[in-house]
Amino acid sequence: MRFYLPLFYFCFFFAANATGRQEADSLPFYEAYPEKLTGRFYFSRKYTGMGLQNEDRKYLYMPNSTLNMGVGLTYQNLTLNLATGFGFLNPERGRGESSYLDLQAHAYPNNLVIDLFGQFYNGYFLRRPDNLSGRDGPIVFPSMKMRKVGTSVQYLFNGDKFSYRAAFLQNEWQQKSAGSLLAGFEIYGGQVRNQNGILPPAEQGIFFDQIKFLEFGPNIGYAHSLIIMRHFFITLSATSSLALGRTVMEFQPVGQEIKWGLRPNLFLRGFTGYNSKNWSVNINYVYNQVNIAPVAGYKVNAGTGNYRLNIIYRFSPGPRLARRLSWVDELKDHILGR
Repeated sequence: MRFYLPLFYFCFFFAANATGRQEADSLPFYEAYPEKLTGRFYFSRKYTGMGLQNEDRKYLYMPNSTLNMGVGLTYQNLTLNLATGFGFLNPERGRGESSYLDLQAHAYPNNLVIDLFGQFYNGYFLRRPDNLSGRDGPIVFPSMKMRKVGTSVQYLFNGDKFSYRAAFLQNEWQQKSAGSLLAGFEIYGGQVRNQNGILPPAEQGIFFDQIKFLEFGPNIGYAHSLIIMRHFFITLSATSSLALGRTVMEFQPVGQEIKWGLRPNLFLRGFTGYNSKNWSVNINYVYNQVNIAPVAGYKVNAGTGNYRLNIIYRFSPGPRLARRLSWVDELKDHILGR
């Protein structure tokens, strides 16, 4: 991740400051299609990993999550996606088996950005650093469990000109470059545990088997869409927070060590592709990193990611389907008080 961050921020500031071509004043900043269905065929992978660092070593624990292929529909900002990890997309690579329930919701109502996380992962492998001796290949931790839950809610200050939905849900079309400040609040909690120890066998001189954390605090960020020739887009967003956190580590046989601290968290989103009235093709990536207050010289972070390739087609429902979808319109009117 360290290698990609400078490149991400370079692209971010380039997009925020680029002037682009002169666009027609008659064009709206973005166009919505509430009466249309947005269908998608996509490939995606979700994951929640853990980074662990002390003075000498850096470890990255990752689940063996699957590359999924699926289809989905969006109507009136309500989305249903169905996907599965087919065997031909996921060859065996000696990383063990992981079971997981990954719940991620990224909602973009008017002037708000709402993110919900519920990560429940069992089974990890370790991408070993170069200076850790042992056999070749990943070290598998079949009994390691990781849980992470939390939410981030932000206000989008320029929601009348900048659309997250155009980039993420693809039910709108951003036609002119625009950006917006964001500010809000977030809270995260979770734990990592492994009854056989979290460190690899060669490092078991220090034995700890559980890490618990809770963090909360305000966040602030900026998002920008660079539109090229009306149809091509690069949308980048970066948010950071100053979170007050409590970390508990279970050392055996010593017992618990507890630490409070202020730590910056990170939330990155990147989208790029082609958009038009009916068709869209795009690649997007969402990454959330919670940096946990260090204990006994160990710095820990929980990173949740979701990257996806989408092929999208928008179409109007026929009369029969439109009647079946009328409850969605009625629900929206009820929520808006119409």
